[in-house]
Amino acid sequence: MHFLPNFVPLFIKPLRVEKVTASIITIGDELLIGQTIDTNSAWMAQQLNGMGIWVQRRVAVGDIKEAILEALDEESASADIILITGGLGPTADDITKPTLLEYFGGTMVQHEPTLQRLMQLFESRGLPILQRNIDQALVPDSCTVLMNHHGLAPGMWFEKGGKVFVSMPGVPHEMKGIMTDHVLPRLQEQFDTKAVLHQTLLTSGMGESFVAEKLLAFEAQLPEHIKLAYLPSYGLLKLRLTAHGEDKVSTAAELKLRFQEMEALLKDIAVYDEDISMGEVLGRYLKTKGKTVGTAESCTGGYIAHSITAVAGSSAYYNGSVVTYSNAMKTKLLGVKEATLATYGAVSEETVREMAAGALKVLNTDYAIAVSGIMGPDGGTPEKPVGTVWIAAGSADNIVTVKYRLMYDRERNIQMTAIYAMNELRKLI
Repeated sequence: MHFLPNFVPLFIKPLRVEKVTASIITIGDELLIGQTIDTNSAWMAQQLNGMGIWVQRRVAVGDIKEAILEALDEESASADIILITGGLGPTADDITKPTLLEYFGGTMVQHEPTLQRLMQLFESRGLPILQRNIDQALVPDSCTVLMNHHGLAPGMWFEKGGKVFVSMPGVPHEMKGIMTDHVLPRLQEQFDTKAVLHQTLLTSGMGESFVAEKLLAFEAQLPEHIKLAYLPSYGLLKLRLTAHGEDKVSTAAELKLRFQEMEALLKDIAVYDEDISMGEVLGRYLKTKGKTVGTAESCTGGYIAHSITAVAGSSAYYNGSVVTYSNAMKTKLLGVKEATLATYGAVSEETVREMAAGALKVLNTDYAIAVSGIMGPDGGTPEKPVGTVWIAAGSADNIVTVKYRLMYDRERNIQMTAIYAMNELRKLI
């Protein structure tokens, strides 16, 4: 067994492989029954891809020894690197460690630095330490221990048949800590990979097929080592250019040039030149201008506020929200005229315009967004069917309104309304 208190390169010469591949195995019954959503794989894939390592498969298996062993055999048959998460906890269903011992051989030994850390953590919290907690410091002596400074169970690095296997806890922040502290640096040291770079353009207002037609000639003249991917999202279409090359600097320069060509072709629908949320896009626009915004929401029930405040530092430009689901609250809190509601209804251009004007006053902001609509599945009429949404956005000097007709389920209608509303204000700023 080896222990690395701090990362020390173990490999004198990086292994040059034409294409370094990886597989991710996530372990846990909770993943297979849908009780827990696997966010670990997405994060690990992003990190590996940024290093030029291709993730070829992601596999989820239950807490069954035979299934884990089969997955290890199958993935190592074609991948150079196999990352494993889950099953390292203190309970009876956490069987990853003994299964890895069987697969790689050796004996189970106590890892003293991990044990000392466990003892200190439990003592500092005034908790008794149980034998099952002490057993978390047991590791196969056939592995290199990767110290977990973010939790309890350590990571384990194995090598077999020229392949690298890394086992980590399934707790996301612990996995990320071990990946950052140990795994990524060691993989970078061991594998000499090609540069793989991405840049994403966010667009809104044109369907995927129409954008593809507009980019037909551009895509046809792309060199073989640069690929374009179309990634539809709620209210947005993401266009990702991926470039491969031997040298990161020259590859980045070529990618930038091609990206600028694509952006120029789509300038009328381009939203932002980075793969970030619409809430973050709007926040960056507001921060650049030194302006503030508030929201008046009916059909979205605070979802726009959530989207904006999900961004760290949003208090610098977001004053607050008024959620007025009923007509009475629209009048009481935002000053929407009863006559407006009686004449035009809650879902109307006139109502959202007055909601936005009221939000500007009540929230004391430079800009405001207001929405009112029918999200479904019922509540529609022949004149205003389900999916009808009115959006108002603007300032005291200029409030613009726009009508959308959405055709999805309630949850997706709400999400798309929020994105469209934030984008309407972005266009004004």
